[in-house]
Amino acid sequence: MAVVVAALLIGGLVYGSYLALAGIGDDATAAPGVATGESDHSTVAQGAAHRDDIAAEPMLTVPESAAFPAETTSAKAPEIKIPAGAGVNGPAFVMTGFPQTPEGAIGQLAQIDLAVLQSMSLTTAEEVYNAWALPGGVRAEDWWITASVRAFLSSTGMGEVKDPSASVSLEPAAALVKGTDGPDWTTVCVLMKVTASYKQEAQIAFAHCERMQWVGGRWMVAPGAPPAPAPATWPGTQLAHEAGWRTWSTDATTDPDHIERDH
Repeated sequence: MAVVVAALLIGGLVYGSYLALAGIGDDATAAPGVATGESDHSTVAQGAAHRDDIAAEPMLTVPESAAFPAETTSAKAPEIKIPAGAGVNGPAFVMTGFPQTPEGAIGQLAQIDLAVLQSMSLTTAEEVYNAWALPGGVRAEDWWITASVRAFLSSTGMGEVKDPSASVSLEPAAALVKGTDGPDWTTVCVLMKVTASYKQEAQIAFAHCERMQWVGGRWMVAPGAPPAPAPATWPGTQLAHEAGWRTWSTDATTDPDHIERDH
């Protein structure tokens, strides 16, 4: 029974992950023009139309099975160094203090996801979104992370918050910068390893892209239509490499403990 329930926990998250993926195929499709991340960041903003193009550009289409644990490739993926953040809580108890860089936006998005998905609470999802999203985007209840939480809870019959005996933990595993438009705007993507447990454990990869905008000294979810769905691939696999995922590496020089020791 415990194994079945653990599988249900993961199944709910899988369902939530793919709510946005209408018409997903059985095989990976690397069509021309598929976004796999940029290496040179834009320093001059071109405006709303360019931002919409970046967000809407399709990414690698993968089967649902790609999200489950699989054999990793011996080929080493490029790394992406992500700042550690300030180690202090901002609005809605989400850790903040990330720099005004695309990598800083990745760090902030990961913290937003961690706050919501580890709690698996609809109330928390709406509180976090309202605190971290600028006007002009989707409503809190329509945010696809909220939809993922709702699907998770519905599939397991847990009501509006997960059962105290169940746990969900996330580990950032990879990321990419899909595109930038000047120093204040970017679309970034994070890939998480998710472990759900109820006496037994089950794992899955969870991918999420957002438009992010620098406002008031922090990265926030930017206005506009949600980006094209990110490919949920098990980290380190050949498919993950093809999707453009870069291995997550925390930049130790930005770790508050490291900085404190240096002084």
